[in-house]
Amino acid sequence: MGREKVLFKSEERKSLAEVAAVLRQVADKVEQGSISLGQGDSKVVLDFPGTLTLEIKAEEEEKRHRKRSLEIELEWAVGIEEEAAGLVIG
Repeated sequence: MGREKVLFKSEERKSLAEVAAVLRQVADKVEQGSISLGQGDSKVVLDFPGTLTLEIKAEEEEKRHRKRSLEIELEWAVGIEEEAAGLVIG
């Protein structure tokens, strides 16, 4: 099993409008084939292949209070093209 190395991480509270704006920027960069992520002295550039694996997951966790999350993950093998699949969002 391989080792995971975090190249970049950011977590901050934002308004709905701010989150939507970030998601639009990410979508534009994915469509362009490359994204640059930076914060302080940390910066990483990711180049996307023609096809990606898209994972969307909704979770609910209960501890002191109920917490929900929506995770959107893009995954690809560097240097390998993958076949597209069909997800429908309604």
